[in-house]
Amino acid sequence: MTKNLALLFVLVVGLAFGQTKKVASSDVHWWGYKLAKTEASSHDGTVNVKSGSVVLKGNQLVGGTFVLDMTSINATDLQGEYQQKLNGHLKNGDFFEVDKFPTATFKITSVKKGANGKSVVSGTLTAKGKTNAVSFPATISVNKGAVEFTSDKFSIDRQKWGIAYQSTMKDVVIKDDIDLVVKFTAN
Repeated sequence: MTKNLALLFVLVVGLAFGQTKKVASSDVHWWGYKLAKTEASSHDGTVNVKSGSVVLKGNQLVGGTFVLDMTSINATDLQGEYQQKLNGHLKNGDFFEVDKFPTATFKITSVKKGANGKSVVSGTLTAKGKTNAVSFPATISVNKGAVEFTSDKFSIDRQKWGIAYQSTMKDVVIKDDIDLVVKFTAN
């Protein structure tokens, strides 16, 4: 009888608070855009997820927290010396200040049904000590407790987090929008 009560308690707590699943693999890809008087170009790359977990209620994703390792930011469209220069530039005070802010955190606060079988994921992104709301469409599937998650490409305004290029060059303008695609599996 005591064993059955314990099992019932675990079941009720699991249904009320959900199941936590750890992120097993992830891919966060970014695109930044530069507009110059004579050319338009972009750079793209990756940033690693340091840790992450999601919460399921039944077969529905209802929450989660991800810690991004900003020291891992890496431009993948360049190689060699140019890649090293851009990576250093992104990590210094011109952009992410990784010595002072080595991580960023995204917390999922809600997941709602969207159009075309997608979900709308909402949450807060904290980077460089500033927190702002972020929402984006994603494809989410849960199969036997394993979560597959792929966002559509979405934009954030880097200025909201104080990610501002400190340039005196008047002929170069960097777009405020950074595009992101987030993929992960959790189990």
